[in-house]
Amino acid sequence: MKLINKYKLFLVPLIASFVLAGCNYSNNDTRKNSATVFDSYPKEGVFLPYNVLRTDLIDAKSQQAFEIRNGGFGSAMTAHPSDVNRFYALTDRGPNAKFKGSLGKGKIFPTPDYTPRIGLFEVKSNGRIEQVDTILLKRPDGSLITGLPNSSDLGGTGETPYHADGRPILKNDSQPYDEMTNPFLLDDYGLDGEGLVALSDGTFWVSDEYGPHIVHFDAEGREIGRINAFANDERVDLTLPAEFGNRRANRGMEGLAITPDEKTLVGIMQSTMYHPDSAVKDLDITRIVTVNLESGNIGQYLYRQEKPQNSNSEIVALSDTQFLVIERDGSFLYGGPNGEQAADPDAQKHIYRIDLTPGTNLETLTSSGDVKQDMELGLTLSGKTLEEVVLEQGWSALAEAGITPVSKSLVVDMVAKVGYPHDKMEGLWVIDDRHLGVLNDDDFATWATSGKLEQKMLDTNTVDGNRLYIVDVDLRTE
Repeated sequence: MKLINKYKLFLVPLIASFVLAGCNYSNNDTRKNSATVFDSYPKEGVFLPYNVLRTDLIDAKSQQAFEIRNGGFGSAMTAHPSDVNRFYALTDRGPNAKFKGSLGKGKIFPTPDYTPRIGLFEVKSNGRIEQVDTILLKRPDGSLITGLPNSSDLGGTGETPYHADGRPILKNDSQPYDEMTNPFLLDDYGLDGEGLVALSDGTFWVSDEYGPHIVHFDAEGREIGRINAFANDERVDLTLPAEFGNRRANRGMEGLAITPDEKTLVGIMQSTMYHPDSAVKDLDITRIVTVNLESGNIGQYLYRQEKPQNSNSEIVALSDTQFLVIERDGSFLYGGPNGEQAADPDAQKHIYRIDLTPGTNLETLTSSGDVKQDMELGLTLSGKTLEEVVLEQGWSALAEAGITPVSKSLVVDMVAKVGYPHDKMEGLWVIDDRHLGVLNDDDFATWATSGKLEQKMLDTNTVDGNRLYIVDVDLRTE
């Protein structure tokens, strides 16, 4: 494991802890008023404000101009460390859609210069949501990052970037493509952000779907630290186990949490990793990683999904060992852009409480007999990755080897609770032990059919947008 600048990782939070030790943020009147707002919050949720990025593109279905909205603040959310009425929300890499062009499979990026960002939002006393601030994410030198893919050695997905008109996005768009002299425009600092943590010192950690990378940003959004699985990346402060480099494209580290003492990051992978390859795609085995920012110690656990290829879309800490996890499918309760005929009454939008304690920490198992710790593959059984073992023999084979997933229990079924109409449920905000905020990713109000862009509709009359739901729950730790 690479340990560089460990001092940098925790110096600022340590200083902040001394400063904050003398501060008391628990204003009883404020919390009482906030509880009143949350108790009377509309069951159907409240849409977040947005602005418009583009209006000049033609909807492939309606043949009318449509809006690409910003919006997009739904890939992750987290509580403001001190203000109970405020939360942060994260965008991903920007508007995009699957596309196959003249230079192969890839993505359309209709706003290729889009900068991923963090928004600060406040729930007002009347239930309205106001955007208070925007933090643009930046490289260590202060220049703005984009959401364009990384190069292959640093977590690239192999996606060719295209403009909305189908032209490849090149270093010099005025010249033809040339692999050596005018290649695709990539960004090794580009992020497809999906997990967000806000620390009490004002800094943030963001996890993404490219590397996956876990990046530390200061209060102004400038990168000050990085963690990933690439041992040759000179930017990193800690290195994840190599197997995390086998994440499935667009299903990387979808959720990120931090323990209440702000010492340990906890990330969850969205779906089964391609470990060692895509043959294991259709499984329900996913991974959780823990990173102690002081010691550098890494932990790793298994999470079993309810059905294969579900998405673990968020994780948030309740204690050092208990967490909430969003697990969802990709369907629309009422059909969404594909109309009523695509409605799915069995749409799954669940929130689970998990506990790491009964789960097996894979990093603590030593090589013995058929059990081996491999530098590239991690823990193996008879030379097979754990994903291969589940594919060929089922979870019972892991149990026989003494490997147990974390425990889980259902906290909220959002379809049953509020008739949740969106496909994506990706943000969790623990407000207090009775109220939980839930936020959807609206994909910048864009959708695509066969590579053709269109407005993302929830129904005939409703454009999808970021919508905050607040539900009553019992979050007291067990």
